[in-house]
Amino acid sequence: MAGAGPAAADTVLVTIPAGDGPDGVAVTPDGSHVYVTNTNSSSVSVIDTGSNTVVGTVTVGDFPRGIAVTPSGSRVYVANVDDHSVSVIETGSNTVVGTVAVGNSPSGVAVAPDGSRAYVTNTGASSVSVVDTSSNTVVGTVAVGDFPIGVAVDPSGSRVYVTNTGDASVSVIETAANNVVATISVGDNPFGVAVAPDGSRVYVANSTGDTVSVIETADNTVVDTVAAGTGPSGVAVAVTPLGSRVYVSNAGDASLSVIETADNTGIETAPVGGTPIGVAITPDGSRVYVANHAGDTVSVIAVGKCFGSLCIDAGWLTGNGSGTGRMFS
Repeated sequence: MAGAGPAAADTVLVTIPAGDGPDGVAVTPDGSHVYVTNTNSSSVSVIDTGSNTVVGTVTVGDFPRGIAVTPSGSRVYVANVDDHSVSVIETGSNTVVGTVAVGNSPSGVAVAPDGSRAYVTNTGASSVSVVDTSSNTVVGTVAVGDFPIGVAVDPSGSRVYVTNTGDASVSVIETAANNVVATISVGDNPFGVAVAPDGSRVYVANSTGDTVSVIETADNTVVDTVAAGTGPSGVAVAVTPLGSRVYVSNAGDASLSVIETADNTGIETAPVGGTPIGVAITPDGSRVYVANHAGDTVSVIAVGKCFGSLCIDAGWLTGNGSGTGRMFS
């Protein structure tokens, strides 16, 4: 909301109507747009972050869930569960320019930091499809654990982390050979996964256990378990203007848990819409976008911090004074 004054710490600035059953959410590298999958309307909503309004709707495959933007911002990859495909959207025109056949019931998708590969979790096939983004063809398939859902690539592009909801584990894929090099036991029904910007930690939302597992990537071990809300689903981590934080959407109690990464403690819980699933943070760390599946909305959270009775909106620390979540100036 351009021109809005300072908001309270981690509060909802605005609620944006989306399509039917919003699920996945991804932000472009320049922070100008947010893409949201709508599972029940087979579409993707395009949100302009300057005005926080929907400026486009793209028809994709059946029951879209996972979504990821390439590092260049030129393409968006969407995992369509019910037609076993990935839709490729060109962001310049917001049109589908390709469809890639993958495994059974693809749910999650992540793109490598160099943009050369997309990794797609095939929930019904217990595998990950490796897509060459230059040709939009599958160039490899990796067997993982049972019922894989979430997927994230580390900043170096050398490791991919996959949550396996069926056996409470995380598979670690080495991208050079596309093989699993480690399997890590985590909490019950792991769903969302995110890697810290420095690659040192991986955060896993355990939807039945109501916790977040913290994995040390150096030795692939769980070093901490943090209490979250009810039914944690999505997870995102970023270095904000006010420090490094993890944001976890809690589908069971319509809330967003905020975890401070310095000591892995929950510092706040913010109310959002019904059944929040996907969560993403703008590149400058000033805004969090949450897809509320049951509410057919997207909540926009102002990242902030309170000092006694004074609360500062991080958007006011980005140098433009508008609070719209633009890059630092």
